[in-house]
Amino acid sequence: MSKAADGIIDLYSRRAADWDADRGRSLIEKPWLDRFLAHVPRAGSLLDLGCGSGEPIARYLIEQGQRVTGVDASPGAIDLCRARFPDHDWVVADMRGLDLGRQFDGLIAWHSSFHLSRSDQRALFTVFARHLTPGGVLMFTSGDEDGERIGQWRGEPLYHASLSTAAYREQLTAAGFDVIDHAVGDYTRDEATVWLCRRGGGTMAE
Repeated sequence: MSKAADGIIDLYSRRAADWDADRGRSLIEKPWLDRFLAHVPRAGSLLDLGCGSGEPIARYLIEQGQRVTGVDASPGAIDLCRARFPDHDWVVADMRGLDLGRQFDGLIAWHSSFHLSRSDQRALFTVFARHLTPGGVLMFTSGDEDGERIGQWRGEPLYHASLSTAAYREQLTAAGFDVIDHAVGDYTRDEATVWLCRRGGGTMAE
C-alpha cells in the first residue's frame, strides 16, 4: 500500500496527457460547485488543490468570474493549465505541507486529497486552514469508511485512502471548521462523498 501511495505523484507526472484525455468534461460536479460558489464572494480568490489540467473544474470557476490559483504536483498538468488559462496562477507543488504565504476566499480539493495516505490526510487540514481567510469556504471529497484501496488506471495501480466519517469531523473541528453540508455518494454510480465547510471567524459571503 505504501509503495502505491508514494507513487501517485510519479504516476500523474508521467501520464499527465493521458489523464487529461480521460478526464470527463461533462461537469457532473456542477451542483456542488454552485453550492460552493454560493458561499464565496463574487470575483473572489480560489485555491484549487490537485487542480490537474484545469478541465473542467477550474475552467468553470474561472467562467464564473473567480480568480483561481491551481496547485498540482504534476508539471505536465500545470503546463496544460498555463496554456489554457494564462491569466491565472498555476503552481507545481505537493499539497502536503504546502504554504503559499497567502489566504483565499475558497479552497477546493476535488478528487485529489483522497490519493494521500490517511496520516497525510490528517495533516492536510492544517494546510486547508492556513490558506483560508476567516470565514473562507472549503470543499473536498473523501471516502466514507476508514481504509485503503488500490484501483487500476491504464494498467497502473492507483491508490486511494479514507478516514472514517467521524475522523473527518474530528479533524475539521480541530482545524476550526464548521460543516455546512455533507453528502455520502454512491461510488459505484460515480457519485462523490463531499464536505462543504467554513473556517471559523467570519461570516457568509453576500
